[in-house]
Amino acid sequence: MKITIFDGHGTIGGNKIYIEENNEGIFLDFGMNFSSYGKYYEEFITERPSRGIYDLWRLGLIPKLNIYRDDLIPDDLSSEILKSDKIPVKMVLISHAHLDHAGNVSLLRNDIPILGSPETLVILKSIRDTSSAHLGNEIPYSKERIKDGFLLKASKNIIKRKMFVTDSLNDESINFLSSVNLTSKENENMAEIDDFKNHNLHFEFKPFIVDHSIPGATSFLIKADFEIAYTGDLRFHGKRKDGSMDFFKNAKNARILITEGTRIGRADDTNVSEEIVYENSFSIINESNDLVISDFSPRNFERLETFKKIAEKTGRSLVITTKDAYYLDALDALNKTEMMKNLKIYSEYSLKENKWQSIIYDKYGGEYIYPNDIKNDPSNYILCFSFYDMPKLLDIMPNGGDYIYSSSEAFGEEDIFSFERLLEWIKFFNFKVHGIKIENNEIRFEKGLHASGHASKDDLIHAIDIMDPDLIIPVHTENPDWFLQNFENVKIIKNGKDLTF
Repeated sequence: MKITIFDGHGTIGGNKIYIEENNEGIFLDFGMNFSSYGKYYEEFITERPSRGIYDLWRLGLIPKLNIYRDDLIPDDLSSEILKSDKIPVKMVLISHAHLDHAGNVSLLRNDIPILGSPETLVILKSIRDTSSAHLGNEIPYSKERIKDGFLLKASKNIIKRKMFVTDSLNDESINFLSSVNLTSKENENMAEIDDFKNHNLHFEFKPFIVDHSIPGATSFLIKADFEIAYTGDLRFHGKRKDGSMDFFKNAKNARILITEGTRIGRADDTNVSEEIVYENSFSIINESNDLVISDFSPRNFERLETFKKIAEKTGRSLVITTKDAYYLDALDALNKTEMMKNLKIYSEYSLKENKWQSIIYDKYGGEYIYPNDIKNDPSNYILCFSFYDMPKLLDIMPNGGDYIYSSSEAFGEEDIFSFERLLEWIKFFNFKVHGIKIENNEIRFEKGLHASGHASKDDLIHAIDIMDPDLIIPVHTENPDWFLQNFENVKIIKNGKDLTF
């Protein structure tokens, strides 16, 4: 067996962990490395879609391997790719639907299937449906590019990718995952979906739903000649903390642990629970007499439930975007939950209506709230808006209120500029800001308004002690040396390097 870390060493995100045995290989995640991307790109300068993977290849932002979609390879890159290593890739195990773990999957050959939890697949499909075609979101389906020399043009042909699912799906979710949701086309058969136990690989997989800031996050036990445990991202202080501990208890027979360590480099590593976030946010909103903006990740549905409870207790309406409603509706269909219950949907001024927007309007048209509704009675609403939604507030023109930043901490230096712009918007509308400020050109976060999606140092030590692996391989951390200082059996594998057993 050979384990290769193609990305994920010394950084947070971008996991691309390759395991090969008996001439069969699998990837554990295949994510975008936002830290590396941020060295060259920002909001208004990105890779050129008409050049496929050319820019990413030249900048070293993806592994230089012969594993990518042929329709993304322009003619002036073909010979170079043909000369690169063509490793056998039979499947990608996706731990969860954050793009730093899944965002480069869409670049891979179309015959490479993915495996994930039902929630992970539904969220990735929702992201694709509600976003314009982009190399980072075309995971379940994509538009085929047609080569025209050095340029690639999008066609109307749909490329499908087979999906293996870790648990059963109801008919409604199967239909959702098996359809292509485009503006100009009717639903059509998109992908083959199968139970993960029906694969024909040398490897065996055992998935565990664990605690993270997004539904369906999965840790895996991978068994071949011996067993490997892969955490993905997890924590031990949320609603699914028992699932995280269950994974480590069941991994006692695994020889190798490949683990995240996102928080281990932080000076203040105390856990903030969702209950604390609720209490602190409730206190702010209960004392507010004006509009409240709650800024958190659109796929942190546990945080959404927190603010939904606050809205109900304070007599306000919680308003989400149409895109968020699309995600929630898909998850409601999957789990037969009522995540859309008691929510309002913000209707923005827009000339274009996409098919997915029409689906939500047809189903929830009576729940739409318009800018004038909020303008006339701002104290009656909590708006779930982020930095990218701030221009919509110009249609409301609030003068004062409370802005609660309840999202994750930024990791890249480039994020400082976004926060500076965010604070300019907040200042323009005379909001009182909670949770974030910039002092001496450094981002400062106030504790108590966000519960991290990652394990603390103490929790990680406790879990690893329970498992007692023969070897620990740290990824998804800026401080891998911490593992050397706290455990005896650690092997640090740098990007592009491997370990053979």
